[in-house]
Amino acid sequence: MSAVRTLVVWCPDWPVTAAGRDAGCPPDAALAVLDRGRVLACSQAARHQGVRRGLRIREAQSRCPELTVLAYDPAVDARAFEPVVVAVETLAPGVEIIRPGMCALAARGPSRYFGGEQAFSEALREQLRQAGFQSVIGIADGPFAAEQAARLAERAGEPELAFPPGESARCLAPLPIDTLGRPDLVDLLRRLGIRTLGEFAALPARSVLGRFGSDGVAAHRLAGGRDSRALATRRPPPELATEVAFEPPVDRVDHVAFAIRGAADQLVAGLAERDLVCTCLRVETESERDEPAGRQWRHPRWFSAADVVDRVRWQLQGTRTDSGGPAQELTSGVVRIRLVPDEVAATGAYQDGLWGDQAPDERIHRTFTRVQSMLGHDAVVTAVLSGGRAAAERVTWVAWGDEPAPARPTVPPWTGHLPPPAPSTVFPSPEPVDVLDPTGRAVTVGERGEMSGDCRTLARPGGSVTALPIVGWAGPWPVDERWWDPDAARRYARFQVACADGSAFVLLHEAGQWWIEAGYD
Repeated sequence: MSAVRTLVVWCPDWPVTAAGRDAGCPPDAALAVLDRGRVLACSQAARHQGVRRGLRIREAQSRCPELTVLAYDPAVDARAFEPVVVAVETLAPGVEIIRPGMCALAARGPSRYFGGEQAFSEALREQLRQAGFQSVIGIADGPFAAEQAARLAERAGEPELAFPPGESARCLAPLPIDTLGRPDLVDLLRRLGIRTLGEFAALPARSVLGRFGSDGVAAHRLAGGRDSRALATRRPPPELATEVAFEPPVDRVDHVAFAIRGAADQLVAGLAERDLVCTCLRVETESERDEPAGRQWRHPRWFSAADVVDRVRWQLQGTRTDSGGPAQELTSGVVRIRLVPDEVAATGAYQDGLWGDQAPDERIHRTFTRVQSMLGHDAVVTAVLSGGRAAAERVTWVAWGDEPAPARPTVPPWTGHLPPPAPSTVFPSPEPVDVLDPTGRAVTVGERGEMSGDCRTLARPGGSVTALPIVGWAGPWPVDERWWDPDAARRYARFQVACADGSAFVLLHEAGQWWIEAGYD
């Protein structure tokens, strides 16, 4: 059986791309993905600073002090690669995922449709570019040779490389023997003096079988460009979304919620037939005068039909521009609503145990949902750790049932942020205080962090509260925020102080005034 003409799409440094997107890091950041204490993959910016795969974390950070280290998570890799596969499937079905970051498909049919392999390759790269992904494409006889073509293209800085039909063996011949990816076999071949794929392919097949067995024969076929393995293509997932159109348009929230019940039942029942439940739902609305809008909703467990209706109602109530309290009128009539299950899971993953061990969580969710139905979606919130310098910036309040996403990524190095431990009490707004030196004068902080004296006393303005002696302090940590924007620029210094009564506080000095920002228990 001859090798099938195959196209491989490769997204280099995929573990870094996936982890960086998941953590919200900028594309040009110096990133490294760590696995078992060593660098598994690194970004281009990190490579420019000398970071290489296999380095220990301390060595990598010594070469690149601004390196952001992310933990390797195979689940993140696989989940982040799904949009790439979907983008490829929009042009050609029958995609095999070789590993997260690399997929393959038969090139003959799509190439004939697009007018040639190069035209098909260019269309694929443009499709992926529009989806926000950089890729390299290799085309050859068989998946193994196509993968090597993609890797050679990346090393040469080219977007694609195609081995001519029937020439894969010649193109593979100069490659080193460890390209096979079989460590035990490669070690043995090297001890026998075989250094390249061409030298291995030149051996008689009968001799390879007798010396190396079936695994050696399979590797021998790969080295000779005779990879006849059929692609294990995946079947595109079924269309699970449901849609409701309104003619004439409906301008009341309660009427829309009532009309959408049937579609919600249909959505949940359709998923149940496939032994699936929806854990993340996207509600897309279209009105007469406004642009189409969509919002993603998450569920602590899974969506029932009633939960779907609640999300539609909350989303419509949130789009009203009037402030007439609980009024149900919309400013523009709804013409279409589309319910899209963005994330689904197997039913078994959410079934109760034998002793009903998930029942308390379900009761809590029902209680919170009932409160939201009466008082509004934002009536019940939960705290999510966020990035930031100030103590108040480290907390993001998220409505119950929404994705627990921070307002700012936690990964970037927030220069000037508080060192651990974090304060236990954060005041809604900073309170003014006085900080005095040993002579009773107010302590001031200069632009470069220089202080007029030691911090000895903490007192409220006017002396209405007994002054607290300061027995220890740390700082200052100067912060110069948005210096390029006159309207948003801030320059201040932060301190930690410990008082004689055992209390401890986070203080902030800005524009000559001291403030209490947070406290420690």
